[in-house]
Amino acid sequence: MRRIVINEKQTALLFKNGKFARVLEAGKYLISDSSFAEVFDSRAELESKNINIRALLSVRDVASSVDVVDVKETELGMRFVDGIFVNMIQPGKRAYFKKAGKNEFRVFPLTTEVSEDFPKYLFSSIPDIFYIKYVVEPNTNAVLYIDGKLTRVLEPGTHYFWRTNEKVNVQMVDMRVCAMVIQGQEIMTSDKVPLRINFALNYKITDAAGLYREVKDPDEQMRQIAQMALREEIGRQKLDDILGNKDGITAYVFEKMKERCKEFYIDIVDAGVRDIILPGAVRDILSTVLIAEKKAQANVITRREEVASTRSLLNTAKLMEENPTLYKLKELEYVERICENVGNINIGGGDILSELTKIMGNTKS
Repeated sequence: MRRIVINEKQTALLFKNGKFARVLEAGKYLISDSSFAEVFDSRAELESKNINIRALLSVRDVASSVDVVDVKETELGMRFVDGIFVNMIQPGKRAYFKKAGKNEFRVFPLTTEVSEDFPKYLFSSIPDIFYIKYVVEPNTNAVLYIDGKLTRVLEPGTHYFWRTNEKVNVQMVDMRVCAMVIQGQEIMTSDKVPLRINFALNYKITDAAGLYREVKDPDEQMRQIAQMALREEIGRQKLDDILGNKDGITAYVFEKMKERCKEFYIDIVDAGVRDIILPGAVRDILSTVLIAEKKAQANVITRREEVASTRSLLNTAKLMEENPTLYKLKELEYVERICENVGNINIGGGDILSELTKIMGNTKS
């Protein structure tokens, strides 16, 4: 014989010679060597390793001490004790001891999408092995796929899905104006000059569900449309025309993209050629041409100024020849300038500046 103790938070099943005998509540017991007790936490599920639940429930003492729930494979069960969520219930017939408190069972259809009437606050207590959580940020839509099929669009907020045999996937879509840069497109001009073009654009998605119904990879689709439009426009122009007409290229590509992208619910807000990158040899040639052009422009300006200066002198000479008074005033102006810079110079006791004025007067007369 041996003694066992069952405490207040436990319940035991007594087996004699391998056969269920009775339920043991809290207390001390003396059992034979051919007997054993299977002890349970009274707050947990009654799940014996030695006898199935249906056989146990056929015993009156057992049936009266437990609450029973039967959850189907297509259902999701939850257990509350005294109004507080305790655990999820796996499919099948389940029994819980009444002494743990007032058991309450709630059963929901097991669908991939959580039903609208399910209390969402419970997810903070439910283990995440039972559900999938997606948070859709503001200014974002999420395209929901279930088993690869586009189902619907999720608005901003928190969304929950039960883990079932169906595969859940979400594609986030930013509904704000977004930017894209198409880098380094190698394009040949009509005069066989290879260029690299960087093209920038801003776009806005108008219908997230429509977009992913029509196009698998929107970014790649926009790149291809822009590349084809650039090749079409640049391939028929010469290098000089391209360098002098970036706005024309931008306008052509912008209109092409706007027309094509509208078909799959993308609005091209604006676009433009950001960079035109020339090969090194071509850059050197253009630099030489530019320097030569600037030198020629400088020479033209110099000659123009020389002609203007000569014409001004000629006009002045004609006026002084026709007007003696004007000539005299010009003489006095030069004498004044000499006096300002030299001061007084005396040679042989005379004032050279006064003599100079006399000489100029005699020469004129």
